[in-house]
Amino acid sequence: MRLSVIGLGYLGVTHAVCMASLGHEVIGIDIDPARVEALSRGTLPFHEPGVGPLLTQGLDAHRLTFSTSPAEAARHATVHFLTVGTPQRAESPAADLSQVHAAVDSLIPALPPGEHLVVGKSTVPVGTAAELALRARERAPEGVDVEIAWNPEFLREGHGVEDTLAPDRIVIGVNSDAAARTLSSVYAEPIGAGAPLLRMDLASAELVKSAANAFLATKISFINAMAEVCEAAGADISHLSRALGLDSRIGPRFLHAGLGFGGGCLPKDIRAFIARAEELGVPESLAFLSEVDAINQRRRLRAVSLAEEMLGGVEGRRVTVLGAAFKPHSDDTRDSPALAVAEALRARGARVTVYDPEVRVGTAPSLEGALEGAELLILATEWECFRTLDPRLTGRLTAARRIIDARNVLCAEEWRREGWQVRALGR
Repeated sequence: MRLSVIGLGYLGVTHAVCMASLGHEVIGIDIDPARVEALSRGTLPFHEPGVGPLLTQGLDAHRLTFSTSPAEAARHATVHFLTVGTPQRAESPAADLSQVHAAVDSLIPALPPGEHLVVGKSTVPVGTAAELALRARERAPEGVDVEIAWNPEFLREGHGVEDTLAPDRIVIGVNSDAAARTLSSVYAEPIGAGAPLLRMDLASAELVKSAANAFLATKISFINAMAEVCEAAGADISHLSRALGLDSRIGPRFLHAGLGFGGGCLPKDIRAFIARAEELGVPESLAFLSEVDAINQRRRLRAVSLAEEMLGGVEGRRVTVLGAAFKPHSDDTRDSPALAVAEALRARGARVTVYDPEVRVGTAPSLEGALEGAELLILATEWECFRTLDPRLTGRLTAARRIIDARNVLCAEEWRREGWQVRALGR
């Protein structure tokens, strides 16, 4: 099929290259000429395992092109995926839909006569699809029939290709059998491989993504709240997490205590979900998510207070934060817990060095250089190169043997045997 993908951020690029790998002819559209030019040369604007090879493969096979012109998308395809950003508004926690509106407003007037399907993938407040259907109808030229559908994404950064080509479910919100058949054709290969296809109304499809993110955030914050209790009671969160995870009703995933969640999705999405519930007149339904957000923020401050305890105050002290991305296998620093800790320590007068194997801007050029002379290490992003640090060799580089395992991934006893003072969140 001939598809367009409008918005070439993390989601859009990953979706475009994966659709091309399935055999579709795809044109990617973005308003940033530099990004379009780089992608056309096969250069990725971010780090994501597996996307680079698929980009090269799509370009070489002439199944993948990029442009700044919505008119080219309109001429190329009759199925258009919206993958633009929906950031938090500057003045409120609600989602900013200006990029979604701009994408629709630029695409719809350029469409030729005939039937067209516009498929939203961005995370939006429930009711957005219905509003876009009215917006599209108002702007459609004579002879153009536009249907809006919703196909939320469930990508985990670091696993985007896997989650697109072998998803655990494909959700489509549609108003017609024709739209359902079209999207079934788009995803024919993963459906044939066993991915469940869930057809539903537009509002339910929009809510699936918001609800999924809210649930994951709640589970992460729950175990971090238990970490706070463990610290107060002298218990060990790692033992508690393992015992809870073996309960089949609960399961072990997302029960790993640490600095909490960050990135461009969970934090802003739960705030937007709270705001939308208030707009719908049911603010009490999601009021608990405000505490989920607060718990998440408190874990960052707890890491800072641990640093102050270990050093007897951080002013003028040399602290190295290991990690800048909000999670491993990504270079995304949006709402990064690691950087939040680094910034808080700097605000208290610490001399902070940050190192990350993929985030190059504003970080130390090498791990060895970042370790040298440090009086305290804080493991803040669970990259494998940090998880496998040798405590003896590391101790030869640092000025003192102190470490905060803010992700609970180190064997504390092994480090203590080498003379390290080790602290961890919830232990």
